[in-house]
Amino acid sequence: MSDVTPLRGTNLAKAYSQGSARIEVLAAAEIDVAAGERLAIVGQSGSGKSTLLHILAGLLDPDAGSVHVMGEDLTAANPARRAELRNAHMGFVYQFHHLLPEFTALENVAMPRLVAGAAMREVADDTLALLDSVGLSARAGHRPHELSGGERQRVAVARALAGKPRVVLADEPTGNLDRRSAERVLEAIDHLVAATGTAFVVVSHDEALAARVDRTLVLRDGVLS
Repeated sequence: MSDVTPLRGTNLAKAYSQGSARIEVLAAAEIDVAAGERLAIVGQSGSGKSTLLHILAGLLDPDAGSVHVMGEDLTAANPARRAELRNAHMGFVYQFHHLLPEFTALENVAMPRLVAGAAMREVADDTLALLDSVGLSARAGHRPHELSGGERQRVAVARALAGKPRVVLADEPTGNLDRRSAERVLEAIDHLVAATGTAFVVVSHDEALAARVDRTLVLRDGVLS
């Protein structure tokens, strides 16, 4: 496995205008994510955590600074190349699972590879193994409305790993779950990190989540520390 740093943000700055006021969301933020690392970014609501995550994903441009994914400058890339880098190296988990309602759990997990041109018969075994890794192989044929909230979110975690990314960005992945369901999602993330070496960057205000990761960064008044 390459020793290139999966994700690095350097001197990131972002500000917004609100009337006559200028609100600094990020000020010279630095972030370096190692392979297999579980990193939490915490902060109060409105502190800019999601803005930072969108910049790291190349979905939003910083006012200054750069983001490198597997050694390549994502910030400087054109939109087509950014999409290629995301598809090749990044996975995403959202607060709302965003599963496709007409497809089964198995098909939802396989979807990133199906969209990339693979046939279901080629990816079925790997996909079922991913579902098994989050404790849901018995639910492979169920559609999202037949699953609990926690089960849907675990399917979303498995889907984020389908393309074998080097880093997964997760935005409040346990924000809508009860404590027991949230714990199952966190266990799934722990297991997948150990099994795959994929780095997880999790934005959250969940103290239980922050307590179990390898490292926590706090975003306060635009400063990441």
